[in-house]
Amino acid sequence: MLETRKRKPRADALKNRDLLIEAAKDVLGKGGPSASLDAVAKQAGVGIGTLYRHFPTREDLFHAVFSREMEQLAAIAEGLDNSPDPIGALRSWLHTNVALVETKRGMLGALSVVMTAESKKTYAALTERIAAALNRLIEHGVAAGQIRDGIAAEDLLQTMYALCYARDPGPDWRKQVLHLLDIFIDGIKR
Repeated sequence: MLETRKRKPRADALKNRDLLIEAAKDVLGKGGPSASLDAVAKQAGVGIGTLYRHFPTREDLFHAVFSREMEQLAAIAEGLDNSPDPIGALRSWLHTNVALVETKRGMLGALSVVMTAESKKTYAALTERIAAALNRLIEHGVAAGQIRDGIAAEDLLQTMYALCYARDPGPDWRKQVLHLLDIFIDGIKR
């Protein structure tokens, strides 16, 4: 019986995949779920066939972009554990997350339609990682006397998403959301 080994992707294939995800983040973030996949391939500097080899469906591309962003948010949150300035670290992380929401507003509706049980598990696991890291940072801030007691990651996340989606998108959307988040963060200081 022949054993089939899965080959590692070639370096150029990995590079193309990364270029496609970055281009899709920009193109789909601006154009929403109906944005041109040709535009994604063109911005990435590859042909449309390369895009479809990596992402056979539009939904596969959406999930790849969103998963990459969630992974990055989780990694950033996990890197904040021993920050000497927990308030500043929380503020910085929330500002980074607002940037994610800003680029994903157009994709989130499409993602909710194409969510599978597997993708829901993946996103739930990433959300749990983020919440655990933020809770550790909050506990550190409470112990350092910088954050008042009784605050949890869920409070931060719910407030951030509520502020993001309560505002209509427009030229000052990000500025307004960040301003309100800064007021919220100032309110959790001890």
